[in-house]
Amino acid sequence: MKSKLLLSLLALTLAGTAAAQVKPEDAIKFRQSGYAFMSWNMQRIKANVEGQYNKDEVIKAATAIQAIANSGMGALYLPGTDHGKGWEETRVKPELFTNKEGVGKVAGAFVKEANEMAKVAAAGDAAASKEQFGKLSGTCKGCHDDFKIKK
Repeated sequence: MKSKLLLSLLALTLAGTAAAQVKPEDAIKFRQSGYAFMSWNMQRIKANVEGQYNKDEVIKAATAIQAIANSGMGALYLPGTDHGKGWEETRVKPELFTNKEGVGKVAGAFVKEANEMAKVAAAGDAAASKEQFGKLSGTCKGCHDDFKIKK
């Protein structure tokens, strides 16, 4: 029991140290890359639920989105990353760094719906996948509306 606790504490310490060593511009790049990859996978699902449905494509895309949702990307919103440039200027609103309750709510909803999307996709029902995709997309919109600067 003590060794498990010690290993858990060590893992948390190392994870915290690794996040602390990320340069702000790299953190912005990493999160921009994650969201770009997620966007591509959202487009893959959309094309399938609005066109010729391919269960395998939807499963692949939903699994990728689920992985991103559960990856801990929140750790990339370090102090000093509310402005600056990664691949491009960040468009995060300052409220993301001050409204912890609001961020927690939208992040939790996204993770929930991403996990459900992967589950629904695996079942292979096109209509259910389309319905769940709508719910998942809604969580993205909610975050964009509240925490992303429009172009």
